[in-house]
Amino acid sequence: MPDFQAAQKAFARLLTIMNELREGCPWDREQTFESLRILTIEETYELADAIDSKDFEELKKELGDLFLHLVFYAKMAEEQKAFEVADVLNTVCDKLIHRHPHIYGDVKADDTMAVKANWEAIKLQEKGQSTVSKSVLEGVPKALPSLVKAYRMQEKVAGVGFDWPKVSDVWAKIEEELAELQAADNSADEMMEFGDVLFSLVNYARHRGIDPEAALAMSNNKFIERFKDMERRIANQSMDITAIELGQWEDLWQAVKAGERSD
Repeated sequence: MPDFQAAQKAFARLLTIMNELREGCPWDREQTFESLRILTIEETYELADAIDSKDFEELKKELGDLFLHLVFYAKMAEEQKAFEVADVLNTVCDKLIHRHPHIYGDVKADDTMAVKANWEAIKLQEKGQSTVSKSVLEGVPKALPSLVKAYRMQEKVAGVGFDWPKVSDVWAKIEEELAELQAADNSADEMMEFGDVLFSLVNYARHRGIDPEAALAMSNNKFIERFKDMERRIANQSMDITAIELGQWEDLWQAVKAGERSD
């Protein structure tokens, strides 16, 4: 169990420091919801980097930075007499209790899929979205990165039953979209069909329990490390990187991959 007394003391300390900064620091005093927005997004990505690197010391620091931003927003709202930090915390506590009737009520949910279905149904009820005039997709943030947004949209519509029953159906859809991409005869159609292929691949990832954003991040990192390795090999051979031909690049790439297998 966590040390609740220590947590309460630390949180109160952060609130006190936030008050002092807002009153005494020119930079902190000038901040608005709008000016902090982009910084919060940046902090969130830094948190994601810490998670990907499995660096718990860095994770601790980035969580602290994000805590600071959340407290900052609550403080500014308090100044505008909109709400206080206690209202924020009580709101999320009430929501969690309401959306977990299998824990705090008499609803049964024996697996993750049942929990997700209950969650989405309750969200619709909370927002008065039981009629067709409202969309299941209204809760998906517009500013989400496209890959994450595709995943969340598919999760939401699957929660109300709009989903392929089998992974093989999803794969058949990917093949169909690939064929349409190959058949595209102009740049506008090609872009649209390429997007459809990506959307279908995200759906396949969801069915297979793969986080597409994390998977692409892994591939990006793998490419970065391999290319840096090639650059080191080029430097060690005193070669001009701008003069290397395609066949040499392929040889370097295969050598790097072979080196990975031998490690």
